[in-house]
Amino acid sequence: MVRQCRWADEVTIQNEGRIDLLISNAGILTPGPLEILPLNAIRREFEVNVFGALAVVNSFLPALRKARGRIVQVSTMTATLPFPFNGPSGASKAAFDALAAVYRAELKPFGIDVVLAVAGNMRTGGPAKTAAALKRVAEQMTSEQRELYGKAFNTFATTLNNMQGSGLDSVSAANRVIELSEQVPAPSRGAVGADAEEILRLVRVKSDAELDAMRLQVVGLE
Repeated sequence: MVRQCRWADEVTIQNEGRIDLLISNAGILTPGPLEILPLNAIRREFEVNVFGALAVVNSFLPALRKARGRIVQVSTMTATLPFPFNGPSGASKAAFDALAAVYRAELKPFGIDVVLAVAGNMRTGGPAKTAAALKRVAEQMTSEQRELYGKAFNTFATTLNNMQGSGLDSVSAANRVIELSEQVPAPSRGAVGADAEEILRLVRVKSDAELDAMRLQVVGLE
């Protein structure tokens, strides 16, 4: 039985018996130009997306070890191809992707699989929150900041809202995560959505210069 789970520094979990599967899906989004984002806002994103995920995984490990279970961590395609004006999200998810690789190595002797579910754009409740966050950033810009970044950020915001609004539906996304949870042998990572699958493929074959051009093109900035 799992009774309580928080993402803060202290996570209190009481469990009895075995837990075969942990799907970790916590995450927030802090969009905006890196130059003007408050450091505390970026720290909070890392607190949730990195330290929160660490706290949850570590709290469940004793029960997962008993069952030789599996961890499925929901990541994002922007951890692999970070977008402009979306730096904290890509960076924090990339940080946990690296930790997931370390977990995979450290937990292998205990028979625990670690899988990254790399999500693309989804219509799972996130688009409305993203639109509100984008609007808030635009409204809080000073006149100088708006002169520097306003036009490009508005283009990015419009493109991102459209991308998320036409993303994978929640049922299909959940079914894909379940599929990754049950796949044998466990994959190290798997795409959730055709756009994520394409991004993962392109990152493997494109040069850095090509990826730099692509990240701008994807969000409508080139």
